[in-house]
Amino acid sequence: MISRDEIRGTYDIIRPYIRRTPVVQLDLADLDPASGELPDVTLKLEQLQCAGSFKARGAFANLLLRNVPPAGVVAASGGNHGVAVAYAAHRRGVPARIFVPTVSAPAKMERIRQLGAELVVTGDRYADALAAAQAWVQSSGAMSVHAFDQRETLLGQGTLGLELTGQADQLDTVLVPVGGGGLIGGIAAWYRGQVRVIGVEPEAAPTLTKALAAGRPVDADAGGIAADSLAPRRIGELVFPIAQRSVERVILVPDQAIRGAQEALWAVLRVVVEPGGAASLAALMSRRYWPRAGERVGVLLSGGNTVAVDFAR
Repeated sequence: MISRDEIRGTYDIIRPYIRRTPVVQLDLADLDPASGELPDVTLKLEQLQCAGSFKARGAFANLLLRNVPPAGVVAASGGNHGVAVAYAAHRRGVPARIFVPTVSAPAKMERIRQLGAELVVTGDRYADALAAAQAWVQSSGAMSVHAFDQRETLLGQGTLGLELTGQADQLDTVLVPVGGGGLIGGIAAWYRGQVRVIGVEPEAAPTLTKALAAGRPVDADAGGIAADSLAPRRIGELVFPIAQRSVERVILVPDQAIRGAQEALWAVLRVVVEPGGAASLAALMSRRYWPRAGERVGVLLSGGNTVAVDFAR
């Protein structure tokens, strides 16, 4: 397991390279005025993180806690992890090769190229990119930076929980989007039952849901609106025991609710969040999760690598 002391130590090391992203109090009635009185929630705006997502925390943890070989680093990604590793490698001056599937968003691919990493597009889903990346590790000697199934990655993502505790220390519940599980694994390792941690997945990519039902990581569907960030097919082996112990439950939300959360965030806060980043708020807006009276809820908005706003218009 990962300890809170290890997460604190990791935060001290990566802090010069990341942002302390802000929190915002939001009255949910502003998002859905027709629903009557709704609770306030605390939004953690992690889409404002360096490289556009929480993934920068894990990327820097890997590059700063491990010995990077001359061949540099390699990563497989649906998009955000690739952007984060490319950014961290650029800041640290090391070579990077990033493998992404064809489902990856064009905005994310372009950002990886802009950061100077070598981009390789291969296969239809994350699993295809991961297989290609693993083959490259064997032939090149580069260091693999796994998107979620790596101890340093989990330590880095856990720093988001540490940071949120300093900004909103009276939370009862935190809603966390789930893909491969790096974020929820790190968050759950930090809170360790002191705050209720609830995962949110798209209905079309029930990765952790199926794993918990089976009692072990198993293959799940990998589709839907957030397929480039929340659909890796299988939860991480390191993540799973943390989730079993410290994640209360997982909620599934439909694509329509995710899109609605994106649109509401833009309409009310002028905040642009990609589909995977809006999944947790979608759980509240769709009432798939509903707080008890007086319950203080934190919602993680986790990704902003999108070109959803056309400024030319």
